[in-house]
Amino acid sequence: MISSSATIAASSIIEPGVVIGPHVVVGPFCFISTGVRIGEGSVIASHVVINGDTSIGRENRIGMGSSIGEVSQDLKYNGEAASLDIGDGNEIGRHSTLHRGTEQGGGVTRIGDQNIFQAGVHIGHDCQVGNHTSMGDHSGLAGHVMLGDYSQLGALCAVHQFCIVGTGSLLLDNTCVVQDVPPFVVASGNRAVPRGINERALAFTRANAVERKVIRHLYDLLYHQQVAADVVKLEIERLSAEHPILCQFNDFFTRSTRGIIR
Repeated sequence: MISSSATIAASSIIEPGVVIGPHVVVGPFCFISTGVRIGEGSVIASHVVINGDTSIGRENRIGMGSSIGEVSQDLKYNGEAASLDIGDGNEIGRHSTLHRGTEQGGGVTRIGDQNIFQAGVHIGHDCQVGNHTSMGDHSGLAGHVMLGDYSQLGALCAVHQFCIVGTGSLLLDNTCVVQDVPPFVVASGNRAVPRGINERALAFTRANAVERKVIRHLYDLLYHQQVAADVVKLEIERLSAEHPILCQFNDFFTRSTRGIIR
């Protein structure tokens, strides 16, 4: 079903069964396959391919030459049902690649709302991307990566499969991550090492003075005093009842399996 208010270039191919909402714009030489759903007000530039069970929300912008919803590059993928779910208000730069999930990862790659992905960004199968994140030119997430809200990746960053990049963290340009990055930590290098606290993160600036002090205290325990992670977890549990922002740390350490950067 294609809304009567949608604008579709004559040279684009739209297969039967595609759902295109009101005021969507599809540029020239695009291909959109059966099963794709595009929400109101989204803009698809030229030469974009959108495949499979892919849901795109409202007011997204997808740059030219992008591949959205292609099958996983995981060699274990054997044609099973898998999907890509993109939220609202995302900016996806030209020549970006976003893949569907796999059975081993729950079958769904999820992208939240209000994210900015610049040119050549790659998001692999089964990734879980939060809200208000940003990724610089040619940065990539391997399969099963979790990217927390308000996290930022510079240009040419690479995140190893199954890693977690915590809420409000910052990866500087050319950073390679092979272990988990805790919330609000600045990291750089190959392999990534901690460089301080991302005090410009929106989630950090919105915290009150006491909460910011507690976050600095946790960073000090982890990276200046080099206290064992299990001891830090106990400190987080003790403080989180009084400071709800620390629930993000609880969630991070609950899910972390690869160890944290040091």
